[in-house]
Amino acid sequence: MKTAKKTKGKIIIDRELCKGCRYCVVSCPEKALAIENIFNEMGYFPAFFEHPDRCTGCAICAQICPDIAIEVWRE
Repeated sequence: MKTAKKTKGKIIIDRELCKGCRYCVVSCPEKALAIENIFNEMGYFPAFFEHPDRCTGCAICAQICPDIAIEVWRE
């Protein structure tokens, strides 16, 4: 019996562009993103890629980001 290979993804977040709106964190079906506890230069707490092993590369986070601060790459 063959098992389907799970698509893996990689997310790059521009932490200086991110305003910490949390839309990506809430929308991620795999709960791969979280919010940092360190301010960026603009005074916001940006999102970060907390669980890279969970990411499927679905790109919902990038689509919902109002600041276009997220890039998604699929393996």
